[in-house]
Amino acid sequence: MRLESSQVVRTNVRVWTLANVMESNKAILSVPAYGHVIASEKWSKSSLIQNLKGGGVTVLLESEPGVADFLLPDDSRVLYLSERDIVAGAAYKRKLVRFRKDCGSFRRLVLVENTGPVRRDFWAVQKSAALELGLTLLPVGGQTEASRLLLQMVHADGKENPLRRRSRSGPRDAPVLAAVRRVPGVGRVKAPALLERFSSIRQLCNATVAELEAAVGRAAALNIHAFFHET
Repeated sequence: MRLESSQVVRTNVRVWTLANVMESNKAILSVPAYGHVIASEKWSKSSLIQNLKGGGVTVLLESEPGVADFLLPDDSRVLYLSERDIVAGAAYKRKLVRFRKDCGSFRRLVLVENTGPVRRDFWAVQKSAALELGLTLLPVGGQTEASRLLLQMVHADGKENPLRRRSRSGPRDAPVLAAVRRVPGVGRVKAPALLERFSSIRQLCNATVAELEAAVGRAAALNIHAFFHET
């Protein structure tokens, strides 16, 4: 009996070790190489994927990437909420909660379509994502704008925050500028000033009214701060 018990213990140890090795390998494979993106297979025929490929990104389709839609080389996980997701109702809130839980150790970014049909619901999404769950959220005008933003993130140099600006404005800054311009109170003039002062979208989200005021003035600073922080 002791021998059998010992054998069972050794067998269990061997199985446990194999399981951990497989989990470790899965974790390694879930971080794509630079210039690559792992995307959920449901996006395979989308214009977003075609735009990524056209921009020089190698897209690896995965049938079970988790709740995130896109896995980026800098350890970022991106969730995309479409008009359909938002119009469908509270289901997107559960998706946001899962996204926060499952991707807790990674950089997390939520891209939200902020177009005509869902503009009235955008504040509810903002409250759920940014205020209640602490997720970084950016409004986009659709898949084309989202693909440009993802291209900028993938092609960004180094391993710093992928939304970090370059020292001089250029074509790659365009998607970031477009996203920032969608924040109420910003617009075309103030967006470059904000990116000049705050080196990442995350810094912009966490900026105080006083810090924002130094870049864009009191009125705009209050609007921007309210967008990211007030219920």
